[in-house]
Amino acid sequence: METSSTELKAVALEKIHISLGAKMVPFAGYNMPVSYSGLNDEHATVRNAVGVFDVSHMGEFILKGDNALDLIQRVTSNDASVLTDGKVQYSCLPNDKGGIVDDLLVYRVNQNEYILVVNASNIEKDWSWISKFNTKGVEMKNISDDVSLLAVQGPKAILALQKLTDMNLSEMPYYTFKKGTFNGVENVMISNTGYTGAGGFEIYFANNVADKMWNDIFKAGAEFGIKPIGLGARDTLRLEMGFCLYGNDINDTTSPIEAGLGWITKFTKEFTNSKALLEQKEKGVTKKLVGFEMIDRGIPRHDYPIVDANGTVIGIVTSGTQSPTLNKAIGMGYVPAALAKADSEIFIMIRDKAIKAKVVRIPFLKA
Repeated sequence: METSSTELKAVALEKIHISLGAKMVPFAGYNMPVSYSGLNDEHATVRNAVGVFDVSHMGEFILKGDNALDLIQRVTSNDASVLTDGKVQYSCLPNDKGGIVDDLLVYRVNQNEYILVVNASNIEKDWSWISKFNTKGVEMKNISDDVSLLAVQGPKAILALQKLTDMNLSEMPYYTFKKGTFNGVENVMISNTGYTGAGGFEIYFANNVADKMWNDIFKAGAEFGIKPIGLGARDTLRLEMGFCLYGNDINDTTSPIEAGLGWITKFTKEFTNSKALLEQKEKGVTKKLVGFEMIDRGIPRHDYPIVDANGTVIGIVTSGTQSPTLNKAIGMGYVPAALAKADSEIFIMIRDKAIKAKVVRIPFLKA
């Protein structure tokens, strides 16, 4: 059930979104723009030029102290000890029952300071979970309500943003970040990250400069066809790349091994539920998250049943859409491990009809 509009939190740029004619919807407790010019147009803008997402609803925690890394190592699945200053890592917070509390980004500022970026819907849950393991006096600060975040994505993002900073963006490798002066504002954090597969940067700054940042980024990007982009296109862009969305493809009951996130699950250390997850890795899992494309006509959607040739339910669709770039219907879902190989035939129940599909390797959109 969605939160009623009277209870929704507002991002700093809410009035600008409304003035631009954005379609606003309740999302993770916030009033957020889902579309402006239309999903297909916005999607193509990011793939081919540059678009700006307001993702200020995301959560940010600062962890400081001699034991900050130790805490991160105990609660996350990836090995944060390999991070150096200015590096970013994708990881997840396993729970103690085989599922995932959340997926997140870990930013190393220095050896005693880290920033965790978490999903908007899980801010309180993640804070409580990590706090439970904070037994060694790590200083924790939740700055989520004080920070605005813009994801400027697309192949021309760097051309627009470089106008506004002396930081050399072309020298920032993927999954690194810098802090410096951006658009005349000091201590802005820019990271070469994003969830679109189109390239670009994410920019973190204080709420009180949000309007200035938005307006000047759009001026800088005008010659490159910059447009505002809603959460609808963010979902289709990430799905084309086979990126997991928390609450759809991963949740409290899906393990990182089942979800194909073994690459962020490192057993060189002990972490929450690591013994059980190692056993899963060694013995194998009964179900796996796979990508699929429709063979027959039909668009798969979240929670549609996946069935075999006999009509027996064997799994569930976690994400699905009509891919604007590929012009075909694609999706992800959990199926028995025996059907996880590419070209395996499956069927999606759409309006009480079993529609043929086949398992494919992800990402759907090849570089």
